[in-house]
Amino acid sequence: MPIISEAQEYHEEELFVDLRRTFGRRLYLKCEGFNFAGSIKLKAARAMVEAAESSGVLRPGSILVESSSGNLGVALSILAASKGYDFVCVTDNRCNLATKQLIESMGGTVYTVTEPATEGGFLGARLRLVRELCELDDRYVWLNQYANPNNALAHYRSTAPAIARRFPDLKVAFVGAGTTGTLMGCARYFKENRPEVAVVAVGSVTFGGPSLPRMIPGLGTGMRPPLLDRSYVDDVVMVSEVETVRACHRLAGRGFLLGGSTGTVISGAMRWLDEHAPGEDLTAVAIAPDMGERYLDSVYHRGWVEEMYGSSALADELEEVPMMSSTGVAR
Repeated sequence: MPIISEAQEYHEEELFVDLRRTFGRRLYLKCEGFNFAGSIKLKAARAMVEAAESSGVLRPGSILVESSSGNLGVALSILAASKGYDFVCVTDNRCNLATKQLIESMGGTVYTVTEPATEGGFLGARLRLVRELCELDDRYVWLNQYANPNNALAHYRSTAPAIARRFPDLKVAFVGAGTTGTLMGCARYFKENRPEVAVVAVGSVTFGGPSLPRMIPGLGTGMRPPLLDRSYVDDVVMVSEVETVRACHRLAGRGFLLGGSTGTVISGAMRWLDEHAPGEDLTAVAIAPDMGERYLDSVYHRGWVEEMYGSSALADELEEVPMMSSTGVAR
């Protein structure tokens, strides 16, 4: 183990979980939550902050401001505390209390948007507030995770190469789509270096599906992210939140408490493998962005699940609740 001086210097890159015992398919899960931020977003935060410092945009006295549903906010609060910046996180009601408390415990300030914008929903409202803050005071620096190329570059340089090194026989990689930074960094790497690997996005309205209410923070945005280049993506799978919850509970039943986005990606991966590679034992990897502790009062709380999705949400029979097709239409 390394000896570090700053919290952002440590990120476990080589941990994979074999999910065959849990889901009956050869799918390896790359666990990205083992760092001081608890999520994959530490990579993007570090890359964006360091690039802003190198360009002179971010300097002593600057105030970092970012729109985040949670994980990037925690990661940036760590970077800000380490480097001596103030930090303001603009979020909405879906951000859980534990995440807000983590940000505030490291000196950050949390602004919570309570009403969606007419155009762009809650994300649109968050971005409007970020822009207003930047217009009011030129000390504010918005890294803009939705359009910042360093968001994707972090995963081009680290996440995808780590997967490629560990699995020389890799056939398909499943990546969740939110800002699409992780997705585009990995997709570009594999297209340029391992073109035989299919990259499947597990997505949302990002890929043209209907804009539906989302209760679980993480994957999905209220508008198409500027980072997205659809030509790098081989296929897209849509996943309902009920499927997400069920996958998370199945993992927890095996001792793996992982975040909501992980349940989404695994659900999409299993469905894709069943449809496109039935009976095949090909090598596939999915990315788990974070751990599950911040979801204890939502995804892992039976009362919350039943209130949001109905009493059948945790039933064993998956047919009781409609699943989403690749076009985002219930079937």
